[in-house]
Amino acid sequence: MSVFNSSALYPHFLLMGLSGLESRYDLISLPIFLIYATSIAGNITILFIIRTESSLHQPMYYFLSMLAFTDLGLSTTTLPTMFSVFWFHVQEISFNACLVQMYCIHVFSITESAVLLAMAFDRFIAIREPLRYAAILTNDVIIGIGLAIAVRALALVFPASFLLKKLQYHDVNILSYPFCLHQDLIKTTVSNRQVSSIYGLMVVICSMGLDSVLLLLSYVLILGTMLSIASKAERVRALNTCISHICAVLTFYTPMIGLSMIHRYGQNASPIVYVLMANVYLLVPPLMNPIVYSVKTKQIRDRILKKFKKHKA
Repeated sequence: MSVFNSSALYPHFLLMGLSGLESRYDLISLPIFLIYATSIAGNITILFIIRTESSLHQPMYYFLSMLAFTDLGLSTTTLPTMFSVFWFHVQEISFNACLVQMYCIHVFSITESAVLLAMAFDRFIAIREPLRYAAILTNDVIIGIGLAIAVRALALVFPASFLLKKLQYHDVNILSYPFCLHQDLIKTTVSNRQVSSIYGLMVVICSMGLDSVLLLLSYVLILGTMLSIASKAERVRALNTCISHICAVLTFYTPMIGLSMIHRYGQNASPIVYVLMANVYLLVPPLMNPIVYSVKTKQIRDRILKKFKKHKA
């Protein structure tokens, strides 16, 4: 293959699904479709319920709206190429389209990490300062937090896209997944990728790495605050308000850590394992978050049931 200079022309990439199972893609695409349909419907439902119920116009639910919007964005970003590969058996994607998808995936992933951190801060304030909760987390503060989260994600990922565009590629490059990720694109370059690799690592450390440390610190403070509560019933009540958030954090970080461990130590693992873990990382959080919050959060659950009963009547 000839070397490609991306400053003049743009290479093309081939997205990969589950190698060796191409004959079963029609069957595999069915659960993938159900996951996307459930994810999109679930997150739209969460947004609709919070938007239409004035009693839910509170800091906790504003942050939940941010999480649902982020999950919706993540689902719709990966959906086109997933269906292209598994449903229509079309693997080719242009360089610019790949960069756009990569940018959106990483922006939404970093945004979700930051939203989970903001939700931990919300729970800490609610448990530590229940009487001043509304006074501390005003609408202006929440808007400021939301803007800071968005600006950080957009600003961190943009240089990574710019650096990738300056690298050289082959005419056609084979990727490892049915979507475009920064670490996967870097592997296809034929020029020096050291700067892009270092910057990519710095982005991870400054976003998800920092967020995970602050999340852990937040829960240490939350645990300390709960243990200082005299009433056992109040301690249990405080813990219950955190269960949904803990599930969301585990759903987001566990697949990410698993994927990182496979990349680091699973050199002999089947390519299918890499693809499955990457799909779990991007598909499971948007699927599980609305389910967890609908089941575990009484206010959300009651409003959803109320809407269904009203519609049925």
